[in-house]
Formats: sequence, structure tokens, C-alpha cells
Amino acid sequence: MRVPIVLVHGLRLSRSMWRPQLAVLASQGRTVVAPDLPGHGARRGEVFTLGGAVEAVRDAIDSVGGSALVAGLSLGGFVSIAAAAAYPERVAGLVATSCSARPVNGLAHMYRIPTALLGRLPDKGLAVNTRFHRLTLPADGAAAVLDGGLAMEAARSVIEEVTDLDVLGLLAAYPGTVWLINGARDHFRIHERLFLDACADGRLLVVPRAGHMVSLDQPELFTNIVADAADAVAGRAAASEDGPGSPA
Repeated sequence: MRVPIVLVHGLRLSRSMWRPQLAVLASQGRTVVAPDLPGHGARRGEVFTLGGAVEAVRDAIDSVGGSALVAGLSLGGFVSIAAAAAYPERVAGLVATSCSARPVNGLAHMYRIPTALLGRLPDKGLAVNTRFHRLTLPADGAAAVLDGGLAMEAARSVIEEVTDLDVLGLLAAYPGTVWLINGARDHFRIHERLFLDACADGRLLVVPRAGHMVSLDQPELFTNIVADAADAVAGRAAASEDGPGSPA
């Protein structure tokens, strides 16, 4: 049995950021989908809300049979955690990447200031962000990010929606297995021990030579982690169905 996989993108980005993972996982015969969140990608122009984002993940899970491993990065990680807490029966396992930092007011304020400054530019900071991705990511990774467009206008509503999120409480509410994945150079791993302690069944993996965009800094390694997580979930589900007294 193969567990389907749902991939959830980060702030300002879109499903296109998962191009390397979508190609490889599909070539392995896996069912994998990557929805656009409200206000991003094909859904630009919509207002981002956390509830709407969780519904997008739920709908993606339902589109592949009603149960899936959910893997999200950054904003997508927070949304995936919220979806796992809201729909634990649908989330067979959770890969929360580049989101091991509590989005409390102090941290959020660090992002409100640059977001406000970028918002004053004629292009809302599009050129700055485009150049940033081209400078910090491999060429294929930058193309994957940029081809889906950058939703610069979504940042302010995202920050306001996520600031008061009780992410540790949501993690604690999810009974399934959680893989916390962080790049060694990522500033968003400052609370990773708290996140691990909050999980009912958690694992922490720190990826060497990777920053915030782990899936694009180390695409092959990240894809392997997601595939292994999906296989682990499938194996546990099969063992549970067989029961302890079943023949080998």
C-alpha cells in the first residue's frame, strides 16, 4: 500500500516550488498533489485565511482518497500542523519543515517591518524577492519558485493570521507521527526542541548545508525523507491492520 502525499507551499510561493518533488515522487508511482493556498498561485486575488488554507489541505487530501502524508514548508508547515490537528483522521503522518519557531508577536514583528517597507515599493518588493531567490537557490530551484509567481500582496494577511497561532498546542493535539525537518542554516529552527517535545510521536532531522528552503537546497535528500516518511506510515498502517497475532 502506498500512502498519498500532499505538499503545502510557503509564503508568497505556490505549488510550483514542489516541482522537483512532484516529478520524482510521481516517477516512483506515488500519488502526490500540491494545492495552492488562498492568495497564492492560481488563487491569487483571494484573501488568505488560516481556515481557508486548512480547508485547501483537507480538500487536497480528499482528492487523493481521504488519507495522506502531509508535508509543508514554512507557512505550509504551520498550515499543515493546523490541518493535522483539525483532521487527524485524514493526516496519516506529518512532515513539518522549516517552521520550528513559535510565531509569537515578537517574531512576527520582525516580519511586519520589512513587509511594510516592501509594500511601499511600486512592485511591492517583487524585484527584490526575485533577485533573492536567484542568488540563494540553485538555478533549477529558483525557476521552480519563480515560475508560479510571487504573491507579494499576500504577506501582510498571512502574518496577521499566523501571529497568534498556538502551534505547540496544535502539535500536541495531533496523535500521529511528526517529522520535523530543518536546514542547519535556517533561522526558523530556534524552537525545534520545544516543537519536538510537543509531538506525541516526533522525530527531528537537521539537514546539513541547507537553509530555509530545504526542499530546494537539498532536493534529492528532502524528497527521500518525504518518501521514507510515507513508507513508514504505510508500514505502520499495514502492521496495525494485520494485528500482533497475525502470521509473518
